[in-house]
Amino acid sequence: MKSLLLGNEAAARGLFEAGCRLVSSYPGTPSTEITEEAAKFPEIICEWAPNEKVALETAFGASLAGGRAACCMKHVGLNVAADPLFTISYTGVNGGLVIFVADDPAMHSSQNEQDSRHYAVSAKLPMVEPSDSSEAKAFVKQAFEMSEAYDTPVLVRMCTRIAHAQNTVELSERIGVPVRAYEKNPQKYIMSPANAKLRHPIVEERLTKLREFAETTGLNRVEWAEKNPENALGIICSGTVYQYVKEVLGDTVNILKLGMVNPLPEKLIRDFSAKSGRVIVIEELDPVLEEYVKALGIPCEGKSLFPMCGEFSQRVIREKLGLPELASPAPFEVPGRPPIMCAGCPHRGLFFVLAKNHYTVIGDIGCYTLGSAKPLNAVDMVLCMGASVSGIHGFNKIRGEETEKKTVAVIGDSTFMHSGMTGLANIAYNGSNSTVIIVDNSITGMTGHQNNPTNGFNLRGEPATKIDLEALCHALGIESVAVCDPYDLKGTEKAIKDALAFNGPAVVISRRPCALLKNVKKAAPLTVDPEKCIGCKSCMRIGCPAISLRDGRPVIDIGQCTGCGVCSGLCALDAIGSTAKGGEA
Repeated sequence: MKSLLLGNEAAARGLFEAGCRLVSSYPGTPSTEITEEAAKFPEIICEWAPNEKVALETAFGASLAGGRAACCMKHVGLNVAADPLFTISYTGVNGGLVIFVADDPAMHSSQNEQDSRHYAVSAKLPMVEPSDSSEAKAFVKQAFEMSEAYDTPVLVRMCTRIAHAQNTVELSERIGVPVRAYEKNPQKYIMSPANAKLRHPIVEERLTKLREFAETTGLNRVEWAEKNPENALGIICSGTVYQYVKEVLGDTVNILKLGMVNPLPEKLIRDFSAKSGRVIVIEELDPVLEEYVKALGIPCEGKSLFPMCGEFSQRVIREKLGLPELASPAPFEVPGRPPIMCAGCPHRGLFFVLAKNHYTVIGDIGCYTLGSAKPLNAVDMVLCMGASVSGIHGFNKIRGEETEKKTVAVIGDSTFMHSGMTGLANIAYNGSNSTVIIVDNSITGMTGHQNNPTNGFNLRGEPATKIDLEALCHALGIESVAVCDPYDLKGTEKAIKDALAFNGPAVVISRRPCALLKNVKKAAPLTVDPEKCIGCKSCMRIGCPAISLRDGRPVIDIGQCTGCGVCSGLCALDAIGSTAKGGEA
């Protein structure tokens, strides 16, 4: 049977068919749907972990027990999981262990353009890279086989375009893979220095065997030009780029498509290059393949033609190879859609208060990062998950009383559980008068509404332990913990000012569920009374997408408005009221 699947859906299908028993992940675009789709198979235990390090350690524990296991994350998540990753390379596995990492060229939803192939090289681990949904499923199954055959975790590199593009996939039945026996083996699994010294040569020996495997595996293949292949241009590529090359150049060039991108096949590359004319390596982000080819002494071109930054496309391939540009299928440019907080977003009221008071805001990763956008402009710094809480401590240690009463950290509930707790413990332990605002919207919002340890439901939506943020903050050593409703601007402002005035570290929990949650009841939409409105535009200061100007006066789109009331709290003339009271849209 065939089915049209996204790359992430196909990867999840591969987990099912390969007999995977456990998947532990942390949501991160563009990897999130792999775990969500895997959770639709009751045969697989699927969990959201608090962060990627915990997720990988959980998956390793399942592998140690003898079951096939997987872990999924985006590229920056692999930074968090790097600690166990490098050591699992030394220990090896019992049951097969597959680690998905999804790169994000062009940074559609990320803070950097990291190339995860470097992790495979540095950790001495095999990495495969599918170029479509069909390969995503097939490569996962082969990755498990490779993992168990070579006693190694295997990295599967996805990217935004492969993860979220669709094509037809042939479906198969789940194979019955028995749980392997667990045997106590201290020298293999206890990575004390004495044992680790013995394991390193084994890792190097494994890499040698994997290089031999790379020469003959069907993961790598050569496609010769239809005419005169001995003189044809030779293209070395992998992943998404392969699709672009095929669409632009078809059968007019020789193509070495690398499905296994670490370790690389030396003999295959030498033979391919010797039988081709000019050799060009085309790869997104860093010149990983190009540097390897050049290290073999093979003349080739790559980044001298193609950019280091951004995402490639058919147009980029044509342009950089000097081919004529095709006519645009559309007579006009599609207008850009800048990211903005949704109508009714609970974060909007909070950031309005922070901007109004000209506070320095140390930000974090999540929907609330959008508080940095116009017209609020309320965020000063965003680095990585959890950095707001750690960062404000260092900031206030240097500037002291000069800024600590005008500086706050803002972090989401899921991000706080991910890596904010340790920063808050550091604030309490090392003592800074820092105020941390936890924006609790009862969900992991930015990646598409995944549950987390603070909202009382697990990945499948079943009831689970709900961590009490107030009690947790007290347990971490914070005496002053207050809760406010960000729709209540005056109450929110008071809570923040009280926290800043407190002599010691303080936490404010800004609590209001995400307006897009299905279980959130919305109030009647609001409308502007033209008789009362004088066009002062105070309501425009919050940047709500439901409010726009018409003939110089604000109007509210009742199709978008959730009736949150934040805009009405800014109107001194009481010109904004509910349609439930008989107002007009």
